[in-house]
Amino acid sequence: MRKAWAKLFLTLFCLVLLWTPALAGEVYLSVAASLKDAINELSDSFARQNVGIKFLKNYGGSGALARQIENGAPADIFISANLEWMDYLQNKTFMDSASIAIFAYNTLVFVGSTDKKVMGLQDLYKLEKIAIGSPKSVPAGQYALEALKKAGIDKQLEKKLVMAKDVRECLMYAERGEVDGAFVYRTDAIQAKQAKILFAVPEDLYPRVTYPMGLTLTGVKNKDAEAFYKHLRGEDARAVLEKYGFPQE
Repeated sequence: MRKAWAKLFLTLFCLVLLWTPALAGEVYLSVAASLKDAINELSDSFARQNVGIKFLKNYGGSGALARQIENGAPADIFISANLEWMDYLQNKTFMDSASIAIFAYNTLVFVGSTDKKVMGLQDLYKLEKIAIGSPKSVPAGQYALEALKKAGIDKQLEKKLVMAKDVRECLMYAERGEVDGAFVYRTDAIQAKQAKILFAVPEDLYPRVTYPMGLTLTGVKNKDAEAFYKHLRGEDARAVLEKYGFPQE
């Protein structure tokens, strides 16, 4: 009798295992700050469709994120706001090279709430404080500084520049009126409540704003990270990027 009950219990236990979905794992994302809204929407919708997946998101300047990954911070997927920092991690063998692909593009604008007439780079001398992402770690700052150099006004504005840790902090300074203006991406500017776009930075003055993404060597072993990576390359992701103003090819 005991053997019969034991056999029945074992059968029921096996059936429970078969019908109970395996607990999904965690997916660590390290993503350029300017993609925060789009990635939040994409990860939230993916988590609703795949119960049990937990996203741990780290947003910031691409250089700071790359350095964190290099120093051991957990990351399954890395999305940079320029090619340089993706190349940096790839060269140090932190990335799965086969997975690296272009996720999105963007453009650079200058925003502010100043009453002064600012219609282009040539008018920036009128301002006292200008926010820019720290060029050493923030791609938006690198793009902006290159534009200033090509325009021949970088030295003229050097003492007016206020460094920010990422492009969202630049926008925050402009929104609060703590600076007269700030260099940000167009996608950030259209989210602004107070600051407005004063002019678009001529695209021939800086490299095209490109967002490469890829799986890390840890991420390529994480089936949930791989699944989300594939989702980021699909039509749903394209639609969300378009919704937030990222230029389409």
